[in-house]
Amino acid sequence: MRIVVIGGSGLIGSRVVGLLTEAGHEAVPRSRSTGVDLLSGRGLPEALAGADVVVDLTKPPAFDDTSPAFFRATMGHLLAAAGSAGVGHAVILSIVGADQVPGLAYYRSKVLQEDLLKAGPVPYSIVRSTQFFEFIETVLSWTSDEHTVRLPPTLLQPVAGDEVARVVAGVVVGAPLNGTIDLAGPEVFPLDELGRITLDAHGDRRAVVTDEDAGLYAAAKGHALVAGRGAVIAATTYRDWLARRPH
Repeated sequence: MRIVVIGGSGLIGSRVVGLLTEAGHEAVPRSRSTGVDLLSGRGLPEALAGADVVVDLTKPPAFDDTSPAFFRATMGHLLAAAGSAGVGHAVILSIVGADQVPGLAYYRSKVLQEDLLKAGPVPYSIVRSTQFFEFIETVLSWTSDEHTVRLPPTLLQPVAGDEVARVVAGVVVGAPLNGTIDLAGPEVFPLDELGRITLDAHGDRRAVVTDEDAGLYAAAKGHALVAGRGAVIAATTYRDWLARRPH
């Protein structure tokens, strides 16, 4: 199969390309650096010529109120070009619980992206993932100083990026789902507890302060970001993943 992976040099995209290549497919990473710009549509018709599948793993430049416009434009260009090229399958990566956190502009924009794909002319699959292990330290940095890290007790069910890539690659080479598959890690943690586990693994002596209003994830309540029944549950635990990381 010829598979075009837009955003193919990122955390998940590069791993998806590697897995597909190892399996014998022609996986082609595309991004602005290779002349393909989803926001303007530049280079898309040429990139999708002869493609069996297109995978969109792009992110907006900011996770704020500008993100809905980004996804409206990029999905419009992608679907038009894929439809004209006769691409038989379009795959995107979204977020578990995105539709349950309307207070976050980025989550609303991911729901918009999903809805545009569903209404488009191309058979599709949507993989919804929980938060990546690789992003937890960034989350901590949003509300930290030299002495403390302030975090809400929001429930998360994080997952290893390698496992996300494996599931995405498996969906890519299968028949279009014309639906959604959810993916999550094996454990649910309050975010403040995740913070303590992470700091301890790095020998970081800062204190984690539980703060219901701290950071982006304070907007998610209850089990909004926890996978529901029927989700694919990955095997790698957060502590095992941390133990394999260089410190």
